Amino acid sequence: MCGRYAASAGAGELVEEFEVDVDASGEATRSLLVSAQEPPVGAPDYNMAPTKQAPVVLTRASKLDDGSRGEPTRQLRHLTWGLVPSWSKDTKVGLRMINARAETLLDKASFAKAAKARRCLVPAAGWYEWQVSPVAHDAKGKPRKQPFYMHRTDGHDTAFAGIYEFWRDRTLPEGDPDAWVVSFSIITTSAGEGLDRIHDRQPLSLEREQWDDWLDPSLTDEADVAAFLRPGDSSPFEAYPISSAVSATRNNGPGLLTPLPSDQLVGVLDPVTGEIIGG
Repeated sequence: MCGRYAASAGAGELVEEFEVDVDASGEATRSLLVSAQEPPVGAPDYNMAPTKQAPVVLTRASKLDDGSRGEPTRQLRHLTWGLVPSWSKDTKVGLRMINARAETLLDKASFAKAAKARRCLVPAAGWYEWQVSPVAHDAKGKPRKQPFYMHRTDGHDTAFAGIYEFWRDRTLPEGDPDAWVVSFSIITTSAGEGLDRIHDRQPLSLEREQWDDWLDPSLTDEADVAAFLRPGDSSPFEAYPISSAVSATRNNGPGLLTPLPSDQLVGVLDPVTGEIIGG
């Protein structure tokens, strides 16, 4: 699964990188957090966690003043991480739907409609996974977990394939800005070679040449969508171990990305060679 990632790029950088037509990242949307988001929405966040609002790129027709819809445009928006289907009784289900498995995406009622009509890209500098040690144990006798950071080797942001949904709070009146929750889920797939030594899943990452078709709202055929849902490819990425500080969501900042020296590793499986480090 993907349960934590780094979203460090600013709106201006994302507008350029993803060729965005409309920067709507400044528009306020309903948050599901009890306390104010930290770092604030739109600020670099090196420990993006579920229920936070995160930058998402999507293509959608905006509503015009006369009520009609204009031409679809590529937009940058902040959506809540954790999909809340339109039919949900409340928003709590979002915590269980931060990821959608590629293998069953088109079969699950919670995801299928969005997969064919509301697809998005989730920009990320990289993501985190926790490797379960095959040899080392913690003080409680459980297998030791070592966090890793995965990122593109070319220095560009990666684009996770995602889907998004609208949920209407029927307890609030029409026109109330908090009546709608717009949320998203990151699609995951089987991990590619090497990365599978860290975790058996990875986000489904799309290359630049795939963005237009994935975001095209007129692409609604199930077979066309299924063509994107391939096994993971590890070739564009590198992975390295980092401090356990990332495990606490209160910790943030670029320091989380600092590689952990090899002399501090205990029972870690090298994702490239498969050798045990610090055994």
